[in-house]
Amino acid sequence: MADDERTKGLRLTGLGLEFAAAVLGLTLIGYWVDRHFGTAPWAEITGAAVGLIGGMYNLLRQALGAVKRGDGGGGNGAR
Repeated sequence: MADDERTKGLRLTGLGLEFAAAVLGLTLIGYWVDRHFGTAPWAEITGAAVGLIGGMYNLLRQALGAVKRGDGGGGNGAR
């Protein structure tokens, strides 16, 4: 039972890190584009928005996939 809870915790941690990496990575790319082409702050804002959208899409896709597989941790399993 403890291994199952640990696995779920690690999976959730991974989802959070992937979300943060998408937002941070695309924001940094936007920051670089702004500095390189002098378009501040538009590329940074666009990068952050695309990172948020992409990160949220990935988060929801993986969460819904976990629920469909039955390892989503929905309590007692009643639907």
